[in-house]
This record gives sequence, structure tokens and C-alpha cells, in this order.
Amino acid sequence: MQRNLLPVFLTAGETLYDPGSILDCAYFPATAIVADEYLMADGKSAEVAIVGSEGIVGIALFMGGESRPSCAVVQASGWAYRLKRHHLHEEFARGGALQHVLLRYTQALLTLTAQTVICNRHHTIDQQLCRWLLLSLDRSRSSVLTTTHEHIAHMLGVRRESVTEAVGNLQRLGLVRNSRGHVAVVDRAGLEARSCECYRVVKREYDRLLPDVTTGAAAAD
Repeated sequence: MQRNLLPVFLTAGETLYDPGSILDCAYFPATAIVADEYLMADGKSAEVAIVGSEGIVGIALFMGGESRPSCAVVQASGWAYRLKRHHLHEEFARGGALQHVLLRYTQALLTLTAQTVICNRHHTIDQQLCRWLLLSLDRSRSSVLTTTHEHIAHMLGVRRESVTEAVGNLQRLGLVRNSRGHVAVVDRAGLEARSCECYRVVKREYDRLLPDVTTGAAAAD
């Protein structure tokens, strides 16, 4: 399969898939981070999943759907590998190691999606922010995240002012350092302690289902 993987550079803000579009390829992020966003009729949106080097963007291609109701938007610039639809179909149909890991990844992704919905419904914005920062950090090669309060608000589906207040709280506690366009995580352990159980549930499930992938990502970081 390796000979069919095409390295591509993904730019932050780039849309890989529009809602309802037929997928012609899948993406395996290497250093890029991609967000799965659902759009409402009034133009509002919220992130329901995030994909980094542990996963694949375009699970509909091997789940039989061929299209998806959400859009995939690059959250952090970086490299990825693109694989054409028919090559993925062929490899998945072999029933070997790739099929096994893709199905396990899909189960982990379902946990992430469900936990995100629960978190957004029942937990404070401070807790949601901690979860989002930790999940982004797990998929980043740096402790400094390139993002803005407006972008985080867009991902969480909340007001920008609420995010600004929450980031300010974390900064006063010495957990993060905020500057224009960047949020640096200073005290990860403290951030995990302040987060709700949602992050721990998701992290535990990814580590259980994808031990080789998540361990390798952690070592790379």
C-alpha cells in the first residue's frame, strides 16, 4: 500500500471534505491535525472529533457510506498521506492488519464523538476547554498550540468571550501561557487534573484500542 500513499501538505483552515460530498480519497495525518465539524442551517458549527497521526480522515470510505454529513477542516498545518478510494477499498478488503487497525480506530473515534457530545452538554466551558487543549496536545508535536480564542469558540460551539474568560482562568492558575495566536501548555498535569472525566475516558480508550499507534505518537512528541 505504501507506494500508493501520496505525501501532501495540509494548510490550517483548508477544507478537505464538504458535507454530503462523495469522498474520493482518505487522509492519514502525520503532523497535521484535522477537525470533524458539523454545520447547522444557521451557519453555526461545532467540532465533534479531532484526528491526528493516530487516525484517518474519511472512515466513510471503508464503512460503506462513501459520503459524510460533516466537513473535515485542517486545524493545524502539517503533512499527511493521501490514499485514493479504490486503493483503500482494495487494501481493506484483504482483511489484514490495516482492516484490523481501522476498525479499532473507528471504535475509538465513536467514543471520542460520544464523549464530546456529553461534555458539551453537561460540563463547564473551563472543563470543555481543558479537554480540547489536551486532545489537541496529544496530536501535536509541540506544547504550543497555534490557535485563537475565536477558533476555539468555533470548535466548542460557544461564545468567544466565554473562551477568553476560560483561558484567562487557566493562565492565572499557571496552567497555560496565552499570547496572540498561540496557547502554550505550561502544566499538563494541572490541566488534566482540572479537566472533567471526558478526556480520561477518551485517552484510555485510544490507548486500549491503539496501543502501538498512541505510544508511538507520544514518543515522537
